[in-house]
Parts: sequence; C-alpha cells; structure tokens
Amino acid sequence: MSGRAQLMWDEAVTGYDFGSSHPMDPVRLALTMGLVRAYGLDGAVDVRSAKSAGDSTLRLVHREDYVAAVRAASADPGAADQAYGIGTVDDPAFAGMHEASALIAGLSVGAAEAVWRGESAHAVNFTGGLHHAMPGGASGFCVYNDPALAIARLLELGAQRVAYVDVDVHHGDGVQAAFWEDPRVLTVSLHEHPRTLFPQTGWPEETGSGAGEGGAVNVALPAGTGDAGWLRAFHAVVPELLEDFRPQVLVTQHGADTHFEDPLAHLAVSLDAQRAVMEACHELAHTYVEDGRWVALGGGGYAVVDVVPRSWTHLVGIAAHAPVDPESVIPSSWRDEVYARTRQLGPARMTDGRTPTWKPWEDGYDPADRLDQAVLATRRSAFPLRGLLA
Repeated sequence: MSGRAQLMWDEAVTGYDFGSSHPMDPVRLALTMGLVRAYGLDGAVDVRSAKSAGDSTLRLVHREDYVAAVRAASADPGAADQAYGIGTVDDPAFAGMHEASALIAGLSVGAAEAVWRGESAHAVNFTGGLHHAMPGGASGFCVYNDPALAIARLLELGAQRVAYVDVDVHHGDGVQAAFWEDPRVLTVSLHEHPRTLFPQTGWPEETGSGAGEGGAVNVALPAGTGDAGWLRAFHAVVPELLEDFRPQVLVTQHGADTHFEDPLAHLAVSLDAQRAVMEACHELAHTYVEDGRWVALGGGGYAVVDVVPRSWTHLVGIAAHAPVDPESVIPSSWRDEVYARTRQLGPARMTDGRTPTWKPWEDGYDPADRLDQAVLATRRSAFPLRGLLA
C-alpha cells in the first residue's frame, strides 16, 4: 500500500456555485487548496482528479427521476422542478449544476476506490461531504450525496463493514437515510440539537430499523457546546463503537461549521478542537480499521476565509502524516490571495490559540449537566442495540 495519501482535487469543483448571495461560497474551496499549496502539502500527497459520477453510480443512492431533474435544471435553471428540492432558496438551480455536483461525487467515489484497492491508506476530498441530499431530492445546499455514494461504492466493491462518522454541526441525515436498514454500515453523527438547527433530525432515538437496527447513532449536542463538551462527547461515543464494529473502511465528514465564528449555527468549537478530532479520527483508523483505510471529506462551513481553509488544510496535513504546526505563521502569499479574491484580511496563524481539554467519560458523569444528558441519551438508545453497555 502506498505511503502517500491521496488528495482529490479538480479546479472545476468551484463551479458548484449557488450564486453570490448564497452562504456556500465556492471561494472556500479555492482558498483551501491555495493554503494546502502554500504549506507545500501538495508535495506530501498525490493530488489527482477522478471521473465524474455517471448515472449508474449516482443511482446507487439517487432515484433516476431525480438525476434527470437535476440534469434538466442544469441545462435550463429557470425550469427547475422545486418538487425535487432544486430551484429553492437553499438549493438554487444554476447552469452546470449536474456537472459540478457529479464531479464532487466522483471525487469522493474515487477516494473510496483508491483506499479500498490499496492504492493509499488515506484519501481526502474536502470538496465533498454533501451529506443532506436525499435519494429523491436536493436538501441543505447538497445536490448529490457524495458520502453516501462513496459508501455505496465500497459496498458494491465487496466491503461488509463501513463506518461513517460525521462531525458537521448539522445532522448527517441523508447518509443515515441511505443506510437506515443496512447492517453493513454504521452511521454516527455528532451535531447541534435538532430543536435549534436544520434539518431538525438526529435525535438519539433514531437508531435504524430492520436489519439495520442499531446502525444509526446520534449525539444531539446543546447549542453553545464548546471544545470541552464537543471532545468529551466524541470520545464518549465514537471510539467504543469503532472498537466494537471493526470497520474495513472509515469514512469521516469534517464540516467546519461547528466553529464559534460560523454564521449559520450555534456551537462554540475552536479550530484547535476541530484539529484534535481530525487527529483522533486518524488514530482510530490506524487502531481499529483494516489497513488503516480512511476517507476524509469536507462538508459545511460558512466562515469561508477565517475558518474553512485552515480547518481543511489541517485535515490534509494529518492524512498526509505531515501535520501543520498550529503555531506556524500562515504564508503571506496565501494572505495576499485571500485579499485579492475577497478583499478581506486572512488569519495570521493556524490556531485559535486554544489548548482543548476534556474530561473522559470513564471518569464519571453529571446527570444534571446538559452535555452529559445528551451523551447518556445516545448511549442508552443505541449502545444496547449493539450489545454494548450504556
């Protein structure tokens, strides 16, 4: 197996553009790749593109009529059929929508294929992680569900155990829905509580059904949760599940919108805690996953200058076994690029100046604490279904 991670990239992904007034500005992708290059990480990974997802691949998750509707809206945005969630405020139709969405999906599928075939232990597609798209409709800024498509492709190739861990601030509802009854897939989502945030799903009682009962695990975090609580919840749930499940591939989604500067949500997580979870996912892959197979995806994130590029550059560095020093001064060439593209001043360092700590779950819990109540609700709902102690 190659020692170099793969980084999936194609300049054409910036065509995934809902318009100048939409929060999901594709400049976040361009600036992330620019920061990756500024740190020389493009020399520490194999940077490659992949074929766009074709119809047969898209149909692993999406309905044929929905793909046809996306194609039609892509050719004529004015004719978008809102019954499919396109042409809406969240998911405006735009020219080339199918092509850009299928490319992002193809990059995630290509990452999964590379890891499964042993071309590399780790692969990153920070342009992906579009976890809200449903089989028959767009949702939450997501047209095609690339994480679900990557997992479906792994199953098609013969995988019997795939774990998906989603730490975006929003519930990974589309991926959960795709594998709700499939015992081969374990989906774990840590997200802001559905009472206070889209998509209003991801309650701890959502645990899968049929053969997939116990295959969905949801941690609904109170609004305002910061570094200590976020890390405590992650470590109270994820490692034990992965140790038990022993996946053949770990797929993770690293939406940067948990950050305290993100304008669309209400958690208070720092870049340093995001980096700590990325490092934990990397370690868990090497500890519990066959051959350390790890596919890491991006996701949400709407502080497009200050947060997203730094967060995902850390992700690339970790996957490449070449982590970026948090205290390092960001190269001035990248800050010049930021100003040229956005007329904003870029951040100066790769840290928020935090040193996150958390109390391990094994040390006991406080039944009156809202964060601990959330973790308890998850463990009591899901863990017994997997034969684990709550």
